Amino acid sequence: MPRIAYVNGRYVKHSDASVHIEDRGYQFADGVYEVCEIRHGYIVDLTRHLNRLDRSLRELRIAWPMSRAALTQVIRETLRRNHVRNGLFYLQVTRGVARRDHVFPAEGTPPSLVITAKSTDPKIIAAKNTNGIKAITVTDNRWDRVDIKSVGLLPNAMARQQAKEAGAQEAIYIDGEGMVKEGAATNVWMVDSDGTLVTRPAEHGILRGITRTTLMDVAAKLGLKIAERNFSVSEMLAAREVFLTAATSICFPVVSVDGLPIANGHPGSVSQKVREAFFDVAEKIAI
Repeated sequence: MPRIAYVNGRYVKHSDASVHIEDRGYQFADGVYEVCEIRHGYIVDLTRHLNRLDRSLRELRIAWPMSRAALTQVIRETLRRNHVRNGLFYLQVTRGVARRDHVFPAEGTPPSLVITAKSTDPKIIAAKNTNGIKAITVTDNRWDRVDIKSVGLLPNAMARQQAKEAGAQEAIYIDGEGMVKEGAATNVWMVDSDGTLVTRPAEHGILRGITRTTLMDVAAKLGLKIAERNFSVSEMLAAREVFLTAATSICFPVVSVDGLPIANGHPGSVSQKVREAFFDVAEKIAI
């Protein structure tokens, strides 16, 4: 059965889906996106994802492509047409199609909207949680507004490729003062010597991950202490646990960074605990 994509008002075969060559997403990376997990036929944390989409659009002064209620229905229909029970949807909004010019196009130019969906294998995620993943550190070379979920991800792609070539699965950005920022596609957490969950404050220095936000609710339910503060690479390497959060993976334990083991080199108990409790707390909306 062919995959189906939603492109600017039409449901089309994924293989036939296309946008205009002067779409500003293609020309300038002038757009934003969201990725949301589907689990057992439920959309996870949709409200928070759409709230963040709204913020990203406002920060870049891009109009909503349709009402929030209509967008929710299009998301559901795209998922239904792709028969996704476990997987994800990808949503992208750009400033639209216009003659190539750095300044914004004429007011009233409609934004472009693309939504795709695909199934994923839960066993692959489970294996990574069981075995843990490896990470490397890289110097942050991105633009300052990484709090906006922009489609301008070339530095992230280069960092992920560097990680792959080093035999790792994620690259962790480090700022000019040697402090941990976030992963190329994840938020970074550690468990310090006191058992406190530590993650960098989500102001303009990192993306305010939706899974990161929900995990704070999970930690509160479990009675775990959380501290939002900066921490160094050396502190991370000395941590009891390090793990990464993202919508499509929830909570991946990190067993080594730059070839050095974290604790005993095996996934820790805290990441397992918060992962197991996550879906009891996260919002779940039926497709």
